[in-house]
Amino acid sequence: MAGGTAAGGGIEIVGLGGVRRAPAARVRAACEGLVALAVVGDSPVTEQDLRGLLPAVRAGRWAELTRWPGSYWVVASDGRQHFVSGDLAGIRAVYYTPHQEGTAWASEPGLLGRPLVPDLPLLAARLAAGEHHWPHHSTYEQIPQVPGGSGLLLAPGAPPQLVDIAGVEPAYELREGAERFGRAFTDAVQHRVRAAGAVVGADLSGGLDSSAAVVLAAGVGTVHAVTYTDGYTSGEDMAFAARVAEHTAARHTLATGSAEQLPFGFPPGQPTGAEPVLEAAMYAMDTAYLHPVRGLPLHLTGHGGDIVLDASSSCWVRLLQDGRRREAHRQVVAFARLRNTAPGPYWKALKNAAALGHSGSLVRAAEALERGPVTTQATVAGWSWCRLGAGASWLTAAGRHQVAVLLRQAARHRRQPELADEFDQWAALRSSGASARGWTPYAEKLVVRPVYPYLDNEVVRAAFAVPALARRGLVSYKPLLQAALPQLPDWLTSRRSKGSFTAQRIAGLARHQGLLDKLIMSSPLAAGGLIDHAAVRVALAQAARGQSATVIADLHQLIVTCWWLTSQTAAKEVTAC
Repeated sequence: MAGGTAAGGGIEIVGLGGVRRAPAARVRAACEGLVALAVVGDSPVTEQDLRGLLPAVRAGRWAELTRWPGSYWVVASDGRQHFVSGDLAGIRAVYYTPHQEGTAWASEPGLLGRPLVPDLPLLAARLAAGEHHWPHHSTYEQIPQVPGGSGLLLAPGAPPQLVDIAGVEPAYELREGAERFGRAFTDAVQHRVRAAGAVVGADLSGGLDSSAAVVLAAGVGTVHAVTYTDGYTSGEDMAFAARVAEHTAARHTLATGSAEQLPFGFPPGQPTGAEPVLEAAMYAMDTAYLHPVRGLPLHLTGHGGDIVLDASSSCWVRLLQDGRRREAHRQVVAFARLRNTAPGPYWKALKNAAALGHSGSLVRAAEALERGPVTTQATVAGWSWCRLGAGASWLTAAGRHQVAVLLRQAARHRRQPELADEFDQWAALRSSGASARGWTPYAEKLVVRPVYPYLDNEVVRAAFAVPALARRGLVSYKPLLQAALPQLPDWLTSRRSKGSFTAQRIAGLARHQGLLDKLIMSSPLAAGGLIDHAAVRVALAQAARGQSATVIADLHQLIVTCWWLTSQTAAKEVTAC
């Protein structure tokens, strides 16, 4: 979908002459005179529903246009101003860029009519300090992105304006919020299954998030659940997945992977996409376990459940920001002791985070980079607004300088929430949305239509209405889920553990170490003098031997970024020929 000066090909949306969509896009639209409203994507909204909101378009009440179930874009015009937004998580992205004739916007960067030049300093900054500090930037130079939770408002003769559409209405206790969340999430799953009218696919890892979605889906339709396993998979995960499948009478297919499915293989023919995404390293695994559900009308996932059902220790930083020091200390000490962790360093880190705030933390990180090389041992335990991890230790002097400049710019702009729990939940939500968005070309290649009910607007709003402190369980795990869906079996909601793919990633690094080393060495990040290949080589060798698990997440991000950049360069060379 594209609009403004970017609207070239495609099918024109009725009433919105400057907006065009792809032929396969699902659209519902309503218009009266010059006032028009359209919803593009996955939603049960009807034309009659849209007509009921045309007065909101006339009055410029833009956030009201985003409260339908599902995942979609909204486009509206009052005859003078034009409004467009994606979803709160950013799965339905909106990119824009100025042209001499006005502002071009589109759902994909390639539709904007501008050369796509990867922003190498920004990619290095994301590796070093996290992606959370630049939500308004895309991975390309001179192409901003509308961050999740905002819409884009365009008016003649005025610069583009971002409009807040978050619309979270706080609930003051878990019980009230849980009831609202339960209704929203149940509807998000079940309206899709009913609309499909056929067998639907579903991930079933054995964790709480995917299991809850399968239980709800099986209540109104037929589910074909798929699970991946190999020699490194948690046996507990497999046991829970099998038990959920038996409980729901879902058809259950177990895909057993081999060395060929280990991460970081990047098989020939793998799609590239418009941005680097962690799931790119898992493509061989995805290909194996999703094959049995190819071509089904939809595929349910539990992606995003961790974000909406849980909260981080940023909620205790929020208590400190609110002056509730005694309560914060009591909860932090209890949390640390339950996990056999020394509470002292943890408490100190949270106090420092509260004292610094977001802007102060960015400035301190910039100062650390400007002083010289950063070591991974310098990172602190506990929650932090800006954590310089292993990726920062791989920067060259030139790379540290450019990342420091970007951090200082982000600190000055102050576009992010200054309350720790709000900052963290929105940062995590956008990261989860970017992951889902980045997987789109893989889903198309695998003939799978993923849906992410945990990331629907109304589900996110219902979850974020519950204070982060209430969603952060000291003893219980994800208390919101159990309170919201009491019909789930106790043996499922009482689970406290969670599986991971760390063992698979270590094995994948070992299997592909030589090829990965060459990939990183030849990447634009190394060739451009931003990362020190020798430092990365040492970390890669240690991780491949299982000696440094703490750097695996950073290596994963670096590897997929280098692979994406190399693939982008190769694609341009092919096009040029």
